[in-house]
Amino acid sequence: MADWVTISALATAGGTLVLAIATFSSVRSANRAARAAERSLLAGLRPVFMPSRLQDPPQKVSFYDQHRVTIEGGRAAFEVGPEAVYLVIGLRNAGAGIAVLHGWYFYPERLSGVSPPDSKNFRQLTRDIYVPAGDTGFWQGAFRDPAEPIFATAREAATSAKSVTIDLLYGDHEGGQRMISRFGLSPTPNGSWLAVVARHWNLDRPNPR
Repeated sequence: MADWVTISALATAGGTLVLAIATFSSVRSANRAARAAERSLLAGLRPVFMPSRLQDPPQKVSFYDQHRVTIEGGRAAFEVGPEAVYLVIGLRNAGAGIAVLHGWYFYPERLSGVSPPDSKNFRQLTRDIYVPAGDTGFWQGAFRDPAEPIFATAREAATSAKSVTIDLLYGDHEGGQRMISRFGLSPTPNGSWLAVVARHWNLDRPNPR
């Protein structure tokens, strides 16, 4: 004679197991879908800086002391004034999201194979600079304190037309996806400066290499 109590318990246990497996599969599928949606959303916000292209129109950049610089496409400026050393790089945002510049770090030579400094050591910009997705913009910075050792170093590099390196720290307009892009500035025979990008580092997600 069948033990209906045992059969009922086994059937209940089997049903519960099937339900648990289905629930686990559904949750795992939902998590994968959520991660994919998050990656898609972040990709839509992600900025990536490149130098502006040679065919891009000139850009006029003003500093708060009324010093003005005009740069052609793909170019940079490295100028010495009476009381400051001025730097400008023409940029193109090759990413899908608006870029917000946070800070910069100056090296008085051309670098190769050197990791960027900690983000806390970057010079903060005195104002937010935004570069739209798929469009051109610029970065600007200046040394203004003659008592600072780097002031004389930067001035000497500018006047002697030495190649220099600048790391730019930036992120998306939500405050995340911070990146560091390394730019090299090289003098040209006609007295202008050429900007090239050397490498990118991610700060808030794994690096591509």
